[in-house]
Amino acid sequence: MLPPSALPAVKWAGWALTLNLLWEVAQLPFYSFAPTVGPLEVAWYVIHCTAGDVGIALASFGVAALATRDLEWPSRRPWFGLAIALAAGLAWTIQSEWRNVYVRGAWTYAPSMPTISGIGLLPMLQWLVLPPLALLAVRRRWRRPGGVMTVQNAD
Repeated sequence: MLPPSALPAVKWAGWALTLNLLWEVAQLPFYSFAPTVGPLEVAWYVIHCTAGDVGIALASFGVAALATRDLEWPSRRPWFGLAIALAAGLAWTIQSEWRNVYVRGAWTYAPSMPTISGIGLLPMLQWLVLPPLALLAVRRRWRRPGGVMTVQNAD
């Protein structure tokens, strides 16, 4: 059984899985695939990339936990922790995109992919948009009988 302090990380991972899967599917038109790549291979790419995204999300959660010295940073120091998680996720994504597109040739951008200094804008936006959504979801409490939504104290 997991300790209660691990619950925010578990929730973070669950939301990361859901949000990143949706993002990966939505950004598919902005990547190029060889004509020989079929739908099953594309599905595998989505699964593989989503698993990597969850790993990045958990690593960024961990970096934020180290910086805040608190596994429950989403409830106790959400904005500082989020800033750290955003920086960690974005830094990893930029180097990963560069390495996988230009060094390894693991994937290529379609002409429709907007880029900044050669890095796809959508992968960078992924790590600027999704972590705040995950934070809001992790911080959200169940409704009380009176219908009032409670949220734990913020920074």
